[in-house]
Amino acid sequence: MIAVIDYGAGNIFSLKNALDYLNLENKLVSDKESVINADAVILPGVGAFPSAMKMLEKSGLVGTIIQEAQKKPFLGICLGMQMIFETGYEFEKCDGLGLISGYVDKIDEPDLIIPHMGWNKLEKMNYCPLMKNIGNDEYVYFVHSYKAYCNDENIASYVEYGGKIPALVYNGKFVYGCQFHPEKSGETGLKILKNFGGLI
Repeated sequence: MIAVIDYGAGNIFSLKNALDYLNLENKLVSDKESVINADAVILPGVGAFPSAMKMLEKSGLVGTIIQEAQKKPFLGICLGMQMIFETGYEFEKCDGLGLISGYVDKIDEPDLIIPHMGWNKLEKMNYCPLMKNIGNDEYVYFVHSYKAYCNDENIASYVEYGGKIPALVYNGKFVYGCQFHPEKSGETGLKILKNFGGLI
C-alpha cells in the first residue's frame, strides 16, 4: 500500500485518481502508524515551502518521514520534492527534510516568465528506476517558481528553462522527487508513477 500524506498542503485527489487508475493500492494518511505500515510513501505539495513545512511539523510526521524514507520507496511531488532538500529560501530560510543534499531557491532568470508553467521535455542525465521505459522525447507538466540546486549525481532528468532545472531527483534506492506533476503529465507521468509502484 502506498501512503499518500495528507497534511493540508497537497493536491491529493488528482494524484489519488492516477494511482487508482494504475491499480496501485493507496490510502490518504495523516498519522504516523499508517506511514510506518505502508509499503511506500508519497509526499505531495502545493504552496509555499515555509508554510508547508510548518504544516508538516504540526502533523508530527517529520521524524517519521525521515525515518521511513531510509527503508522504503519515498516520492516527493512538486513542493513535496522541494521539501526533501536540506533548505528552502522561499520568503525566508527554512529547514527541509534533508533527504537529499542541496537547497531550493527562486528560478533566477529575469528574461523568463515565472512561474515556469506548462509542458517541457525531459532530458536524461543519470539513470534511476523511475525513468524506466521513458523515451527521449517525452514531456511533463510543471507549475513552479522555485527550483532545486543540487549535485549532478542526484539528478535523473532535467528540463531546459533558461538553464537546467532538475526535474526528477533521487538519492540511493529509496528517495525520489519529481518537480513536475506526474499525475497531470499524461501517459509519461503515469509511466513514472507505475515505475514508482514497481519498487514495492
